[in-house]
Amino acid sequence: MATKKQPPASGVARTLSRSNTNKKVESLEAFRTDATGQALTTNQGVKIADNQNTLRAGERGPSLLEDFIMREKITHFDHERIPERIVHARGSAAHGVFKVYESQAGLTKAAFLQDPSKETPVYVRFSTVQGSRGSADTVRDVRGFAVKFYTDEGNFDLVGNNMPVFFIQDAIKFPDFVHAVKPEPHNEMPQGASAHDTFWDFVSLVPESAHMVLWTMSDRAIPRSLRTMEGFGIHTFRFVDAQGNGRFVKFHWRPTIGSASLLWDEAQKLAGKDSDFHRRDLWEAIDNGDYPEWELGVQIVEEADEHKFDFDLLDPTKIIPEELVPLKMIGKLTLNRNPENFFAETEQVAFCPGHIVPGIDFTNDPLLQGRLFSYTDTQISRLGGPNFHEIPINRPLAPLHNGQRDAMHRQTIPKGQASYEPNSIDGGWPKETAPAAAGGGFESYTERVEGSKIRVRSPSFKDHYSQATLFWNSMTDPEKDHIVGAYSFELSKVERKNIRERQLGILANIDETLAARVAVNLGLPAPKKNADADELGKSSVTESPALSIIAKTKPSIKTRKVAILAAPGADAASIKAVQDALKAEGARALVISPTLGSPAQGVEPDATILGMPSIMFDGVIVAGGKDSAKALAESGDARHFVLEAFKHLKAIGAIGDGEDVLAAAHLPGGEEGVAVGSDAKAVLKTFIEAMSKHRVWSRAQKAESVPA
Repeated sequence: MATKKQPPASGVARTLSRSNTNKKVESLEAFRTDATGQALTTNQGVKIADNQNTLRAGERGPSLLEDFIMREKITHFDHERIPERIVHARGSAAHGVFKVYESQAGLTKAAFLQDPSKETPVYVRFSTVQGSRGSADTVRDVRGFAVKFYTDEGNFDLVGNNMPVFFIQDAIKFPDFVHAVKPEPHNEMPQGASAHDTFWDFVSLVPESAHMVLWTMSDRAIPRSLRTMEGFGIHTFRFVDAQGNGRFVKFHWRPTIGSASLLWDEAQKLAGKDSDFHRRDLWEAIDNGDYPEWELGVQIVEEADEHKFDFDLLDPTKIIPEELVPLKMIGKLTLNRNPENFFAETEQVAFCPGHIVPGIDFTNDPLLQGRLFSYTDTQISRLGGPNFHEIPINRPLAPLHNGQRDAMHRQTIPKGQASYEPNSIDGGWPKETAPAAAGGGFESYTERVEGSKIRVRSPSFKDHYSQATLFWNSMTDPEKDHIVGAYSFELSKVERKNIRERQLGILANIDETLAARVAVNLGLPAPKKNADADELGKSSVTESPALSIIAKTKPSIKTRKVAILAAPGADAASIKAVQDALKAEGARALVISPTLGSPAQGVEPDATILGMPSIMFDGVIVAGGKDSAKALAESGDARHFVLEAFKHLKAIGAIGDGEDVLAAAHLPGGEEGVAVGSDAKAVLKTFIEAMSKHRVWSRAQKAESVPA
């Protein structure tokens, strides 16, 4: 395990150097309170002498309406919850910093992308889309990946997902999509899932969704952790340089520890065993000093090349394959501080795609154009009015000066008589800033626009299948198996046969083998590709390894979690050998025992076998010790622990007598990724090598027969 790093302490922010990071911490400090040693008061600052009893007319008499203390307390409690987000309601977040590697002046004039010595504070929120705030973390769903940059020029919100495309091409269809994917209106089921009729009815009638649905049926929809997710800006944006030149840009986030996903069986079990699995993992990683990191990559397309591709850059259901436009890494994001109050920070943070800074601008992507309106409109509803920018977590570092006044929850008290511009009463202030000036004002990119007012979709948006085929062709065999399993599971939950048949037709247009494999599982005939499908478009790239998680797995066990199974009588030396070896590799080793009693001298368990099952770990090692091995071998829970780990293709090790536990569980012998022996060093070498690949994919077929 990495040495624990100390996050910035909130109480010393005012004494730190005036970096941007500390400015943001300080801006929040003005609103942070510490009740230690303080008197209890009302919200108006009146000290309270009795907080135990309502004011009454006599000891057993009625409560009095004049009790302002009781009324204030109850009124505030009644309104403690704000409306949850319609989508992305279930979220987790953290503070951090962003640093650019080198000046990007050749691409953009955005100030936060110029100085590699400068830290830009960020707040990052991850989320699921479909479920409510109380839904589980590990459901099959798209994940939100929203980053708020507190730059010197104002806040920039990069509001994206962990998938680079979306279900629809035009924002006018967004309410339809969300209504379809949400729990069905007659029974409010299912929660946090898309395996139901209305979702599949919609996507089977809207073929533009085919590409995104395929991503959602892939391992991307069940990430191992928030720390191992990629992120994408989805839309094509613009960079604008100091000379006013524009170029198209796509934003990517790549986790430095690599990407990894759960297996479907794990995801389902975790939803019941620990519905906060992703939230807990993120919090503990930061708390332990294993700060999550992502590199920011960009794909740049010069305006002269806008139409050189076999797809439309403005189509949000399309990617730019990295074979056509390589990814350029320009900076690093590090999350290093957990929130201190979930509601005040994570729940009240407001992201809006329309929050941009000079040097970044929009394109005519019709889904992006609708989002520019929708997000601000939503925040006004959720957060009680247009002053949501004054909530501490949303406040920019840049000073705010304008003639906007009043409205609900106004916190600042502007000076001066003039609330309009231009004015002469207050000397004309605040005044416009010329774009060309140092730190100049925002200037929209100059783009020639002409045409009739029409409601049509560009013909360049008509290709719905070629990139879905590209994604399928880019998957490894295990990933293809998972996609087939996902479609089979989801469509088996659909009650109407005609919807299942219609979706199979879409799969045939993507790949006939995919459609045939799913059809067998649904007991339906395999459809053939629609003859018109190929005429709509073909991808010039037929395979892209960058789209596969398994193909680009980084061999590492850094920040991974390993269970050391040990019962009373365990060999303390073997436990310490395992802990030391894993710590040296940056992994976390937890001792798991049948009870919270000590399994060996000087060893205290971190959890019980039932309290932290194998699905919460990336690998399992059984400690040595004759008495320990005997107790674990006789324990059904312990045998299930190692069997389940085997079924989920995880690395397994056993030192000395610990091998008896594997034998008692009837694990298949001679399997790859199962290391046994009396030499702890040799066992650990094989174990670490197997776990560094995340899963032992070669034993997938045999694992299917394991009853766990």
